[in-house]
Amino acid sequence: MRFFIELSYDGTNYHGWQIQPNANTVQAEVNKALSIILNSKIEVAGAGRTDAGVHAKQMFAHFDCDKKFDFHTTIIKLNSFLPNDIAVHSFFNVTDDASSRFDAVSRIYNYNIVQCKSPFKKTAYFIHKPLDVEKMNLACHSILGKQDFTSFSKTNTQTFTNNCDVMLASFQWHDNELVFSIKADRFLRNMVRAIVGTLIEVGVGKIKVEQVKEIIAQNDRCMAGTSVPANALFLSKIEYPKDIFL
Repeated sequence: MRFFIELSYDGTNYHGWQIQPNANTVQAEVNKALSIILNSKIEVAGAGRTDAGVHAKQMFAHFDCDKKFDFHTTIIKLNSFLPNDIAVHSFFNVTDDASSRFDAVSRIYNYNIVQCKSPFKKTAYFIHKPLDVEKMNLACHSILGKQDFTSFSKTNTQTFTNNCDVMLASFQWHDNELVFSIKADRFLRNMVRAIVGTLIEVGVGKIKVEQVKEIIAQNDRCMAGTSVPANALFLSKIEYPKDIFL
């Protein structure tokens, strides 16, 4: 039987989601906890790979298990066993071929920026220069739609295509935080942080609004802005078609 697990985590102490040799990762912690609690070797496959230091308010993973278990009791046991910076919220019965990665229809990331002293600086990026948010939002229009985002991706990745369909991209103030939200069908490695870094350069006047479209067309990572720090990035929501849930 196949199951989805919904969880969230603070990525500060982890080298990203995916298992790596000689590194502490979220996936490794979840595998270990599930295997012990369910008394069976469990290996989860995540909806995506968050980089080192990136957080997730909502992450899904799928796994197979040959026995039924009580969802509520297992959640309580897992949350007692897992580190404090990882929390399990739900389990779902899904179809046998459901994939947390490939069946996802959209993902939303948020990036937090502050421009004054903040007690939440561990999960926000501080920028002291004034930002022209209106121009940054105008530049967001160039990111929308299905395009090749090679200019915002790490090089030498193993993706079969760098095309992504961006459905939403905007900056909005939430109290003292400037939050960038971006929604797409898929994301490339480092894509959101590179986009934010480029849009910040628009906000400080280093590049013009219309240059963003030109940067995308170049398919060259060297043309885009510097990637912003990982600590302010959150995977916030993942959406799936209803028919994969039983």
